[in-house]
Amino acid sequence: MTEPTTTPATNTDPTPAHGPAHTERSPWPALWALVIGFFMILVDTTIVSVANPAIKAALDPSTNNLDNVVWVTSAYLLAYAVPLLITGRLGDRFGPKRVYLVGLAIFTLASLGCGLSGTLEMLIVFRAVQGLGASLMTPQTMAVITRTFPANRRGAAMGLWGATSGVAMLVGPLAGGLLVDGFGWEWIFFVNLPVGVIGFVLAWILVPNLETHEHRFDILGVFLSAIALFLIVFGLQEGEHYDWAAWVWTMIVVGILVMALFIWQQAKTKSEPLVPLGLFRDRNFSVSNAAITTVGFMASSMSLPLMFFAQLARGLTPTEAALLTVPMAVLAGVLAPFAGRLLDRVDPRLLLVPGLLLTAISLFWYAALMNPDTEIWVFLLPSALMGIGQSGMWGPLATTATRNLQPRQAGAGSGIYNTTRTIGSVLGSAAIAGFMQNRLEANLPGAGDAGGDFGAGQLPDVVVGGFSDAMAQSMLLPACVLLVGVVVVLFTQRPAHLAKR
Repeated sequence: MTEPTTTPATNTDPTPAHGPAHTERSPWPALWALVIGFFMILVDTTIVSVANPAIKAALDPSTNNLDNVVWVTSAYLLAYAVPLLITGRLGDRFGPKRVYLVGLAIFTLASLGCGLSGTLEMLIVFRAVQGLGASLMTPQTMAVITRTFPANRRGAAMGLWGATSGVAMLVGPLAGGLLVDGFGWEWIFFVNLPVGVIGFVLAWILVPNLETHEHRFDILGVFLSAIALFLIVFGLQEGEHYDWAAWVWTMIVVGILVMALFIWQQAKTKSEPLVPLGLFRDRNFSVSNAAITTVGFMASSMSLPLMFFAQLARGLTPTEAALLTVPMAVLAGVLAPFAGRLLDRVDPRLLLVPGLLLTAISLFWYAALMNPDTEIWVFLLPSALMGIGQSGMWGPLATTATRNLQPRQAGAGSGIYNTTRTIGSVLGSAAIAGFMQNRLEANLPGAGDAGGDFGAGQLPDVVVGGFSDAMAQSMLLPACVLLVGVVVVLFTQRPAHLAKR
């Protein structure tokens, strides 16, 4: 399939269409400005994972089903995933700076709405609006890196991108724990307000107005992809709650069929499809997209059973539970920039295979330790191993995916990559909710009835053992999915600038 040509729109920036933008100025200040907003998105996700027990106790105390509060995360991820394919193109059409600023404003205002929510339903709605803002922002960060850094220097830039994830893993849970303990769960959202304002001002000043390209927007493709994602995710999310009734399976099957129709429609579109399937001719782009789906699944599904175990089975406060993630966050944040620079000089498999494998091993290690008798400090060990693994995972995958993209493909490519990552996150969030509920029913029969309270304080000793087993078994799901990612990254190729050496 041939990539459609695009006609540059009038723009004040004289950057060539097929070369690094603004070669006369350093691209680093713009990247640092964008990283602030990206950091806020990541922190918001990790903060919510720590606050879930407090949110459930405050807004959903009357039920013992954990899948209700999981919609606080799933609604965000669903609203984040569905528009990503088109928001990347919006960046190409109107400029990544403009689209980023609009998304940041939406995200910040929605954070205020989240903090003011008085019901779980209201919170879920504002979380969905947050997701829309995040979907506008995220592709623009990768697009700016692709368009302003030459291919042989993108590893270092993506290293900063990956380090941001590591720092967010530290700041998010710690800030969440301190805010929930000290002020209440509402403040995990209010804290976004000053960060959002500062990020908006810096991006307005430092991010250049990059060249824009005309695009036709595939409205039918947007509609089909949105319907397919909603049907599949809603079915997975609510399946356990409705005892996997026939209508739930029908919804999932119809969603899969609509997704197949969407892919067929994209292949047949003559003008400009929402997903340029020609990008997948690049093996590294295809492999990275498959692998990031498993990583997204892992990232959204592993924290929920871990935090519920730490707080409800072991009686830790949100702050104490968050401290268990410190080794992971510190090591990931410190090592990610070095991994990024190293990736500019070595075969990506030398970082990706051990990175994903160590992360998977750490999850199996967590599962083995999650029982009432394990000393709390021991949980710092798999956390440290996970930090080492993740330093060779996030940035290297993003770099490998975008290394060969042309500037005019930056928005589409980053939109596709972030969509597959977020689809993985949505599926992980949905699957872990059902799997946790299934394991609870298996280990504590009647757990979904009024026999136990899974929303407030430490659980009674009589149910701690069964609850711990259920959470430990739930950790095996993201571990096994990530092993699939290990196999997938074996099929990456050496980048062209290394093959010439």
